[in-house]
Amino acid sequence: MIISKSRDVCLPIMNLIRTKGFSILQQLHMEERLLRASSDNWCIINNGTNQPNIVMGISGKPEELIEVELVLQDQVPVIRRFTGGGTVIVDDRTIFVTFICNKNAIPGLQPYPRPIMSWTGQLYKNAFEAYGNFQLCENDYAFGLRKFGGNAQSITKNRWIHHTSFLWDYDAKSMEYLRLPKRAPEYRLGRNHSEFLCRMKDYLTSRSTFIERTISSLEDHFSVRITEFDCVINASESSQVLTTKLLTNQELEKAYSTQHQSFQK
Repeated sequence: MIISKSRDVCLPIMNLIRTKGFSILQQLHMEERLLRASSDNWCIINNGTNQPNIVMGISGKPEELIEVELVLQDQVPVIRRFTGGGTVIVDDRTIFVTFICNKNAIPGLQPYPRPIMSWTGQLYKNAFEAYGNFQLCENDYAFGLRKFGGNAQSITKNRWIHHTSFLWDYDAKSMEYLRLPKRAPEYRLGRNHSEFLCRMKDYLTSRSTFIERTISSLEDHFSVRITEFDCVINASESSQVLTTKLLTNQELEKAYSTQHQSFQK
């Protein structure tokens, strides 16, 4: 099925996958395969994941980014994804939106982190028109100076991925698993999580409003074609070695030991 506007005749196709409550680990595995093995453009929208997870960037070190003892105590899964970016905790109140594109999909867009970030910022600015003071603040999406969307990217020879975790809502207690990062954006100004973050639900009427407005904004650049989720899952399964991984208890215990030793110094 193609969602079409009259001006879409010459636009490239964007395959749209919509799902709800899909495992974030499985989603990241699917995205990594689609980035490396597919030659099509993809947009994946997952309305919440099935259980709380902490997700770190590819170079993330748990002893620096999370309260490891608390994470072990509460048995919160920790994932190291295949893209860069910061550390987030996600659950059924998080909305995930991913773009996987060929480098030539958007005319004039240079395939580098900042131009891609600027392009997505404009796309979401259109989606959030009339809903709060939307801004692209460094590498984050914010209303005013309060963050509600964290981004990560990876760029290969011929393709790129940009994915975002949007805070429709969040449990303030869950933020206690995350340490304040050593390399924080300047606009954070040393604020703690409660002062730095905001909830999308305080600005928009419903999740579906955000999702539909995002798709509408995407249609300015692509002919959007709805793709059956199960077909993509089956097609993306392969023997390809994946970078995204779930950290083991042994890895977390080692990180805790390192963290504990640093406290004693």
